[in-house]
Amino acid sequence: MDRSSERASVFDACTSPYANASPRPSYPERAVRWLVGEDPVRVLELGAGAGQMTEALLRSGHDVVALDRSSDMLEQLAENLEVPVVRGVAERLPFHAGAFDVVVAAQSFHWFDPLRCLPEVARVLRTGGRLSLVWNTRDESVPWVRRLTSIIDAEPDDLEEIAGSLPLSGLFDIPESSSFGFWQQLDLDSLLELVASRSSIAAKPPSERDAILQQVRALYDSHASGHNGLRMRYATRCFRSVVHKDALNGPDAPGREFHVDLG
Repeated sequence: MDRSSERASVFDACTSPYANASPRPSYPERAVRWLVGEDPVRVLELGAGAGQMTEALLRSGHDVVALDRSSDMLEQLAENLEVPVVRGVAERLPFHAGAFDVVVAAQSFHWFDPLRCLPEVARVLRTGGRLSLVWNTRDESVPWVRRLTSIIDAEPDDLEEIAGSLPLSGLFDIPESSSFGFWQQLDLDSLLELVASRSSIAAKPPSERDAILQQVRALYDSHASGHNGLRMRYATRCFRSVVHKDALNGPDAPGREFHVDLG
C-alpha cells in the first residue's frame, strides 16, 4: 500500500519528567507536536490509562479529555492530573459530533475493534480533524532488551498494518508516519515495576508473576553497569490521518443516545 511518510531517527536523551513518577515511559515532545500540532486544540485521548500521554498533551497546552474503560485507571489519572475523565469505550463514544480537533490513541489502538471504533472517531472529529496513533516500542537490537522480550511479551509487530486499517474504512486518509527515538534510564526497582505494570504480567497468577520477575532481576544483575543501571532505547512510532467527514451518513452518524457535556 502506498503511504506518505516522514522519518526521524534522532534520539532524545531521556523521557519527560512525568516518566520519573511512573515506570512506563512517556513520549518525546517532538512526537507530541507531530501528532497533534503546535497550536493548542481540543483533544480526545482514547485508552488514556495512567496518563503518560495525557500529561504530555497537557504540557503542550492542549485541552484534553481522557477516556478509558477502567474506572481504577481513571481514578489514578485524576489524582495526578487536572483533566476531565470519562469512563467509556472507543467503540461507543459519549460525545457530540464534531466535538474534537484531534483524537489520540497511545499504546491502545490495537486493542480496539476498528469496524466499530473508526466510525465513532470520525463522528466526534470536526471537519479537517485527524486521528493520531502512537506506540513506544523497545529497540530489540540491544541484546539485553532482546533477552527481556524473551522473558515477557513482545511488542506489536504489525503497526503499519494496523495503521493501514484507517483508509480501508473509507473514513480516513492514507496515514502519514514518523518515528522518534529516546532513552529511559532504569534501576532495578524501576525495571521490575515496568515489567509488573504490564497488563499481561499483572493478570498472571502470583506464582507465575513472581517467577517472571525473578528472571528479570537476574537479567538486570547480569547486564547492569554498576550504579548506572540499564538504559532502554525506544522508538516512538507515530501515525496521523485526516478524517473524511463526507463519508459518514449524515452529520451525526452513527447516532448516540447520550453524550457528555464538554461545556
